[in-house]
Amino acid sequence: MSGLAGVRYRGERPMDYPTLPWGEAATGSAVDKGLLPSIHPLMELHLRDTQICIGGDGAYYMTGSTGDNIWAFNDGIELWRSTDLVDWTYLGLVWSLDREGGWAREWRMRRGVPFRAIWAPEVHYVAGNYFLCFSVSRAGLGILRSTTGRPEGPYEYAFSPEAHLRRGIDATLFQDDDGAVYLTYGSGDEIVRLKDDLSGYAEDWKRISFADTQCVVARDRARCLKGENTLGYEGATLFRKDGLYYLGAVGNVEGRYSFVFAVSENLHGPYRMKHEAAPCAGGGNVFKDREGRWWSTFFGNDEQSHFREKPGLIRVDFDAEGRIVVAEDQPFAKPLPPLESLS
Repeated sequence: MSGLAGVRYRGERPMDYPTLPWGEAATGSAVDKGLLPSIHPLMELHLRDTQICIGGDGAYYMTGSTGDNIWAFNDGIELWRSTDLVDWTYLGLVWSLDREGGWAREWRMRRGVPFRAIWAPEVHYVAGNYFLCFSVSRAGLGILRSTTGRPEGPYEYAFSPEAHLRRGIDATLFQDDDGAVYLTYGSGDEIVRLKDDLSGYAEDWKRISFADTQCVVARDRARCLKGENTLGYEGATLFRKDGLYYLGAVGNVEGRYSFVFAVSENLHGPYRMKHEAAPCAGGGNVFKDREGRWWSTFFGNDEQSHFREKPGLIRVDFDAEGRIVVAEDQPFAKPLPPLESLS
């Protein structure tokens, strides 16, 4: 189950797991520089890859990577529900690797120790039902559908339970205005349209193209000049606003774990106007609430953040050219706002 916020399991383990190559410092320097609002966590919970969607009932649903040792092992996919983005109710472990994992149940060895963890799961209400997409460490991508039409499931594989969809991490779903649902993953290099019931591919995978050589991360300049995808290296996400598709992936922008987005009038590109969205808010998604306001999820994955690995929300807006920017009004900035401040 989920680890408590700020707590890593430090007790005895049956074997030693590799130490991650980065620390857990949270200097808050992005807040001090005015780049990041001083938001507070949505709850005291150890959660990575925070992702939120609006369900068919108008409520908000949140998931993400959970567990004491998220990198190595966890139980499956957990879910929370809220009607106001402030108070969250735990719906439980809605999909268990041990009970329902199929191909994902298998343990795999890495650096001499067993690994089996769900990474960056997402919940989506598309095609009139709830779906979960996820990746398994060192194994591949999967999509699950609710058998009851309820967010808490139970869930079954939308594709075959015998094999992953393909290798990769950070799967995400996108429903276009015409109802078609698409799958992309990783750094957003390619995308595929799914069947209406999400039970298979409706077409072949297609590469995404880029129109400009603008570069957000300096070390990617050579690749930018070739017109390659330099949005980032993981955490693909996609949404549409005012006729523009916004494709994002997580990059290291001056030490910040941030989404870099680009826009296009066409789903497959070419994409242009690469830009850093809310600083330090990479991983997760950007979504519109019931009142039409836009938000970027947050979990704090770099030392410029003021807290680490807890769920958060940043209000975002769009400038005159369509770039995602941090909004002036930040309901979740400290001190803790009353419920009516979000109404």
